[in-house]
Amino acid sequence: MASSTEGTRRGRGTARSATADEAEEANAGPDALDLSGLNAVVGYALRRAQLAVFEDFIARFATLDLTPAQYSVLLVIGNNPGRKQAEIAAALGIQRPNFVNMLDELERRGLAERLPSATDRRSHALVLTKSGSALLARARAMQDEQERELAQKLGPGGREMLVALLQRLM
Repeated sequence: MASSTEGTRRGRGTARSATADEAEEANAGPDALDLSGLNAVVGYALRRAQLAVFEDFIARFATLDLTPAQYSVLLVIGNNPGRKQAEIAAALGIQRPNFVNMLDELERRGLAERLPSATDRRSHALVLTKSGSALLARARAMQDEQERELAQKLGPGGREMLVALLQRLM
């Protein structure tokens, strides 16, 4: 769920909700906009689906003060302790300056730390702190619940099929 253009955490949920509400209003009733030229476009459908999933994610994770990108970073660090920050940034498609800023914030919050690399003095190995591991466990449970709800919306086998199809585009 990482994004190289991840914005600030505060205030986005409200803006996105207003945008989603406005879009629904514009596409309902006798004065509905004609979106027939877009509704069958893969990129448009992907973007609208991403916005819906991210809006739900942001609302769910507000209590943890985590963005989708921060969650992705914590998850990858947790699954790959000791890896270089450049490796994790590249794997998630996050630009290095954005990744450094995000990591600074995660360190400030006591969730992750940079340790000297055992193999390269010019780089840092990333690990989660105890607080980071505990927060990640809570976040994973919330993510699991979101995935269950998405699977229910998509019907039997739909979630797996959707993920498989999307991976073919990556």
